[in-house]
Amino acid sequence: MSSLEELIRKAKELLSEGHSPGQIADELSLSMETVTWLLTQAKGTDIPKDVHIDWTSVSREASLLTAMAGMMLTRLQCAHGISSTCSCEAEDQPAVIVGIALSGIPLATLMAASLEAKLAIYHPVKQSSSEKPVGSISGNFATVKGESCIIVDDVITSGNTMREMVKYLRKHGATPTAILVIFDKRGISDVDGVPVYSLFKISRID
Repeated sequence: MSSLEELIRKAKELLSEGHSPGQIADELSLSMETVTWLLTQAKGTDIPKDVHIDWTSVSREASLLTAMAGMMLTRLQCAHGISSTCSCEAEDQPAVIVGIALSGIPLATLMAASLEAKLAIYHPVKQSSSEKPVGSISGNFATVKGESCIIVDDVITSGNTMREMVKYLRKHGATPTAILVIFDKRGISDVDGVPVYSLFKISRID
């Protein structure tokens, strides 16, 4: 998608297919504020400042997705400026890799397999359709209580989901040690004391 009109069309199409605004935000790698504007285009309001990221050329190819997950792990392991040929290891081997639904799931799965770690899946508040939405860990995968955890997603947009995830893990007796993403649209180094390691930092210059 290369135009605003195409983003508006896609957002409305996803809504008509039953996606919630939160799911649309994830699908388009946009903030909730931007998605709300795309769906309503309220008069007298300006287009929110945001950057759309389309990485489907990678995410649709299993081999490229595997390579991307490997790059993210290398980014974590060599976070202190050591060369790409380094053989360093993460200081704390995580017991659980937590993938944030939806796009964080395949990345987290590949990382967990590579590290021989457990896999947990988190459903964020914005994807809940209940009257009192809450985030939750899927009961079909690993639990997090008492575990050292790495959080994985594709994009940090506003940072709200990451703050929610860190708070959830700590509340449930887990220790988040790192956040891994492909794209960081906020340019942040940590979320409530948990370091963020991204492959790319995205900045908008007006």
